[in-house]
Amino acid sequence: MTKTINEREIVLEILMEVTENGAYSHRILRDVLTKYQYLDKRERAFITRVTEGTLEHMIEIDYILDRFSKVKVRKMKPVIRNILRTGVYQLKYMDTVPDHAVCSEAVKLSVRKGFSGLKGYVNGVLRSVARRLDSVEYPTEGMEALSVRYSCPEWILKLWQQEYEPDVIEAMLRDFQEEKPLTIRCCLNRMTPEELKTRLEQEGVTVTRHPYLPYAFEISGYDHLEGLESFREGLFAVQDVSSMLAGEVADPQRGAYVIDVCAAPGGKALHIAEKLGGTGYVEARDLTEYKADLIRENIDRSGLENIEAKVQDASVPDPDSERKADLVIADLPCSGLGVLGKKTDLKYKASPEGTESLVHLQRKILNCVQSYVKPGGALIYSTCTVDQAENTGNLYWFLENHPEFKLDDIKDRLCPELRGDVQDGGYIQLLPGIHKCDGFFIARLVRKA
Repeated sequence: MTKTINEREIVLEILMEVTENGAYSHRILRDVLTKYQYLDKRERAFITRVTEGTLEHMIEIDYILDRFSKVKVRKMKPVIRNILRTGVYQLKYMDTVPDHAVCSEAVKLSVRKGFSGLKGYVNGVLRSVARRLDSVEYPTEGMEALSVRYSCPEWILKLWQQEYEPDVIEAMLRDFQEEKPLTIRCCLNRMTPEELKTRLEQEGVTVTRHPYLPYAFEISGYDHLEGLESFREGLFAVQDVSSMLAGEVADPQRGAYVIDVCAAPGGKALHIAEKLGGTGYVEARDLTEYKADLIRENIDRSGLENIEAKVQDASVPDPDSERKADLVIADLPCSGLGVLGKKTDLKYKASPEGTESLVHLQRKILNCVQSYVKPGGALIYSTCTVDQAENTGNLYWFLENHPEFKLDDIKDRLCPELRGDVQDGGYIQLLPGIHKCDGFFIARLVRKA
C-alpha cells in the first residue's frame, strides 16, 4: 500500500484479511489505524465505521445482495463480494454518503483492484440496491428472521434458544449492534477517579461515570487512544466493567501470591496487582512470548512493580506452583459470544464443533490450575461468553470432580445493582442488553481448608 491509498481501499484490505484470510478484525483494524496515523480524524472514523459496520451487518447485507444479484454472494469473486458489501452497508446505514458517490467509488475501487471488466456489474447491482432497498422483504418468523435482522448465525440463536427466553435473546442481539463509548478503569495507583475525570476533560474527552464501579468511566469524543497523554502516562487502562468485576470478586488480600494463568493483555492481572497496594506478587502467565510482551507493555505503562509476565502453557501442569497461590485467576479461552458487539467477526468464526472443543480445553486447564490453589485459597473461573456449556456446565462439572472446592459467596463483593443476579451465592452470568456491560461469567471457588 502507498501513501496515496484512500480510505475505501483500506477498508477493503481489512475486510479481505478478515473474511478471506481469517484475521481478527479488532486486531487488524487497530494495527491499520496505527499505521495510517497521518490520516485525518474524519478518514479514520470512516474506516472504522465502514469496517465494523459491514462485519456487524454482514448476514443482512448478503441477504440483500442475493435479492439483487444474479450471481449469489457465495459465488462472487472475493474482492467484488467485499466491495459490494461495503457499498450496501453505506447505502443502508450511512446517510452522510450520497448514493451516487457510493456507486461511483465502488466502481473506481473495482478498477483499481484489476476488475475493470466487472465495473458495469458492480455499478448495476449497487444502483439497483439504492433504488429498491426499501422494497426488500425480510423473513418474518423464527430464527431466520432474527438471524437476518441482527446478522447472527442461526446455530448460535438455536443454542441460546435452549438457554434463554426470547426477549433476553433479542435484548442481547440489539445490544450487540448499539454503538457504545469505550470503558476504562482509573489506575488508582496513579490518581483518583475525580482527578482522572478532570484530566480527560481537559484533553477534550467526554467522560461519564459507570454506575457499577466508582473507578470505571465511559469515554468518547477522542481521535485515538495513543493521542491522549493520559493514556500514554498510564493513568487509565482500557477494560470492560465485566472484567473489572472479576477483580472485585477475586478480592485479593494484601501480601497475596496470585497466578493469572491466561492473562494477556493483562487487564485483570494489573487490576489485582493494583488492589494489592504495592504488596504481594502477581504472576501473569500466557501461552506465547508475543502475549507475554503485550502484558509487559501494559505493566510498563502502569508503573506497578508487584507484577511480572511469564510464558507458561496453562494446560501443562507446573509442579513448582502446587498449593502455593492464595488466588488463581482462570479467565479461559472461550467462544467470546458475550462480546460480539466488540469482536463482531467472532460470530462468523465460531462453530458448534469449535465451542465443544473449547469446553474440553477449559476443563483440561481447570483440572491443571486448581492444584496451584493453597488450602483456603480461591480460584476465579471466568469467561466472556454467554454459552452455558462453557459456564455453568463447566462450573458444576468442576465441583463434581473436585469436591475439595466449594462455591464462595460473592454477593457482598458486587454492587447492589447486581446482587440479585448472583446464583447459588457463588457465580453470576452477566448478559449484554440486560446488564450494563459485556456478556461475562464469574465464579469464585475456594479450596476447603
